[in-house]
Amino acid sequence: MTAPTARSSHAALEALRGEIGKAVVGLDAAVTGLVVALLCRGHVLLEGVPGVAKTLLVRALAASLNLDTKRVQFTPDLMPSDITGSLIYDTRTAQFSFQQGPVFTNLLLADEINRTPPKTQASLLEAMEEHQVSVEGSARPLPEPFLVAATQNPVEYEGTYPLPEAQLDRFLLKLNLPLPSREQELDVLRRHAEGFNPGDLAAAGIRPVAGPAELEAAREAVSKVAVSPEITGYVVDVCRATRESPSLSLGASPRGAKALLSTARAWAWLSGRDFVTPDDVKALAPSTLRHRVRLRPEAEMEGVSADSVISGILAHVPVPR
Repeated sequence: MTAPTARSSHAALEALRGEIGKAVVGLDAAVTGLVVALLCRGHVLLEGVPGVAKTLLVRALAASLNLDTKRVQFTPDLMPSDITGSLIYDTRTAQFSFQQGPVFTNLLLADEINRTPPKTQASLLEAMEEHQVSVEGSARPLPEPFLVAATQNPVEYEGTYPLPEAQLDRFLLKLNLPLPSREQELDVLRRHAEGFNPGDLAAAGIRPVAGPAELEAAREAVSKVAVSPEITGYVVDVCRATRESPSLSLGASPRGAKALLSTARAWAWLSGRDFVTPDDVKALAPSTLRHRVRLRPEAEMEGVSADSVISGILAHVPVPR
């Protein structure tokens, strides 16, 4: 079989977005964000009120990819070993053997991640950062590719545990899923009236259109997208401006700057270019940085949002020509 080229991989990922659209209505930005995360070897946090198709979006992504997929429903009584796995004593051999947890997969759907206590949330930290799990001093590598797509309800909802900054920083993107417009909601109801079943995505016509080979070829192409010194300086200036904003008590870290450069590169490639422009940085800055900054209490009381602060920074930081 012929190895995928950059051109064929680009076409496959474009088709991937179309396949997801067969099941999900009005979430084009979130679909693009998931594709960008796949290209950057990152993870995605999806936030929205219950019922806006967060879980369906990730399941549709899994159905469109030829990858192993597992789902974990995060609950208050979930233990770390329920995710990573544990040592089991085998009476036949009188030895302990490791039983893999659901994290040993390509695409892990961490459903309602903020409904489980911090100890269990933290069990994903090593997996997300190092792509491995350590149990009893032994490191066990995870399959490649590996992506955590976590969903969460807004923190003001009952029964939620806010993710700590260290965990949030491990997510490449935080994507906010809005309520649909009237036309989009009508489309959703029409599909259900015609027999659409969210539990049977194959019946909706979703088929795998890309796999590990296409993804690896696309990642190789993204790594060759040119970044000028002026663009690198622009990314640094934007992130440094978040640390100096009077509305923020915590700005983006150097990891955030690295993430912004990576996502801008992926967006440039998806847009059909082999170089990054300032507009690529502006397009990905909100979803890459919104979860890496913290508002001051007085700013929150005034109704200021992280997105509005980031928009103000993008409007004031000089754009390279």
